[in-house]
Amino acid sequence: MAASPQVGGVADAVFRHADEDPHRVALGRKSADGQWRDVSAGQFRDEVLALAKGLLAQGVRFGDRVAIMSRTRYEWTLFDFALWTVGAQPVPVYPTASADQVLWTLHDSEVVACVVENEDHAMTIASVIDRLPGLTLLWQLDSEDALEDLVASGAQVEDDVVHRHRRAVTPDTVATVIYTSGTTGRPKGCVLTHANFMTETDTVIARWEPVFRPSPGDEASTLLFLPLAHVFGRMVEVAAIRGKVKLGHQPAMVAKELLPDLTAFRPTFILAVPYIFEKVYHAARRRAEASGRTGAFDRAVELAVRYAEAAEDKAFGTGPGPSASLRMQHQLYEKLVYGKVRDAMGGRVRHAMSGGSAMERRLGLFFAGAGVTIYEGYGLTESTAAATANPPERTRFGTVGLPLPGTTVHIADDGEVWLHGGHVFAGYLNDPVASEAVLHDGWLSTGDIGALDEYGYLTITGRKKEILVTSGGKSVSPTGLEERVRSHPLVAQCIVVGNDRPYIAALVTLDLEAVEHWRAMQGKPPLAPKDLVRDPELETEVRRSVVAANTMVSQAESIRTFRILAHQFTEEQGLLTPSLKLKRKAIERAYEVEVNALYR
Repeated sequence: MAASPQVGGVADAVFRHADEDPHRVALGRKSADGQWRDVSAGQFRDEVLALAKGLLAQGVRFGDRVAIMSRTRYEWTLFDFALWTVGAQPVPVYPTASADQVLWTLHDSEVVACVVENEDHAMTIASVIDRLPGLTLLWQLDSEDALEDLVASGAQVEDDVVHRHRRAVTPDTVATVIYTSGTTGRPKGCVLTHANFMTETDTVIARWEPVFRPSPGDEASTLLFLPLAHVFGRMVEVAAIRGKVKLGHQPAMVAKELLPDLTAFRPTFILAVPYIFEKVYHAARRRAEASGRTGAFDRAVELAVRYAEAAEDKAFGTGPGPSASLRMQHQLYEKLVYGKVRDAMGGRVRHAMSGGSAMERRLGLFFAGAGVTIYEGYGLTESTAAATANPPERTRFGTVGLPLPGTTVHIADDGEVWLHGGHVFAGYLNDPVASEAVLHDGWLSTGDIGALDEYGYLTITGRKKEILVTSGGKSVSPTGLEERVRSHPLVAQCIVVGNDRPYIAALVTLDLEAVEHWRAMQGKPPLAPKDLVRDPELETEVRRSVVAANTMVSQAESIRTFRILAHQFTEEQGLLTPSLKLKRKAIERAYEVEVNALYR
């Protein structure tokens, strides 16, 4: 594991790396004309220093909190490291946050300044500014010359003033306050220190060396498209800068915008949520269907799964590895299928990390067989992102891996996962009662239910607060059922209901792009969403996914009936968190009529 940091803070790496090799490419920045341009370590250091001067000139002081409300973009990373350089604390705010959410976050964290991306965000702040007397500064990234003016205001500040602030930062200094998604109540501010981030990122970099240190002569690079308001995205940002990984930013986690930038940026690895890998897989299959090669694609998938399973067995000493025949067949599909799947991710990706929610084992095996090993992991905001992850040499698909070096995992008597390590947070801001409820002598009680297998690999089976109890007294964890239904290419989302009800049921939404393609392959015209929900053939397809999910559980835990909805759950409706998790209570309230109909 990485040694616990004894001195300094997160931003020191920017200055150290620039001194060591100022010409090394540190970041890629997409310009207004859509072209990617390199930013050297020296350039980034100079930009961080200049912005830090501007922040000091305009009144930001050591320990001040500054909100950042934006999509993932280069300027966010620039502000993060400039703020860390002067000992300030960035407070991330999701760009889709409502005025009430913004008010609570900025009021609770007592921010003195705010960075917003555009005029809409500025208007949201303006709508609540009268209730935020401490907020005196606002900078808008898309406003002409705003960043230049901020930098210019610090032109007379001496470099040494900035460095005195930076040298005052210690590992115990608070680095950021990240608010939870609020799925079970009002969001809480997780206080994370510089030590939390340095311990987390330096451990990940050292343990996953094949990811962060590719073959000689091939620089490591990653395209960050996760929201920087989420701890996973923030961890990636810090790890890339500290680990000398070329970092690019992409603001939209939407396939049609993301895939072209993956092709242009050509990362060597990516970090994503399972949704992205599902999109890549389904897009590849639709292309195969459109060209009349469905059979060949499906055979390639089966072969990739078998190949990866054989390699997994060898790694765990339970098999000889892929046979000669399997290797020959695998080579046949390399150019026909596997290479094209990798090309969709830019062509150079050989490793990926996945978190945020569980990935289906079969999907992980397919990508491994296709030449991209996905290391699934698990963590929380309170653990500064990953607490466990699959190791490169012994990946166990369908699990979230082993504890990170220096981390201990304990399963409590009720099945709850407890964590201990240097990345565990310091507590919730202004909420000692909530802090005491989850922190016990350095141990973090996560609220997640899990189990360790005979090799020490962790599997997450659900959330304590999400366990459904039917009126007959049967306890059901909805997560596994939902994920199995959602694995069908035509299904976008699934929520299982049944708390205090006689049986388990589900609401299902559709992937309209996939459904349109499916109908086109049958020679049928597109249908409006309201008509799709009554299509008997589509209902039959969805029923297959429900039946498949039910094979995983007992009859008492199975989905007895379901209803297809015309529209997906969205963040804008308040039905998803920004990390795409279901807001169960909000969905059940919004679809109360449909849920009640499932029990008539």
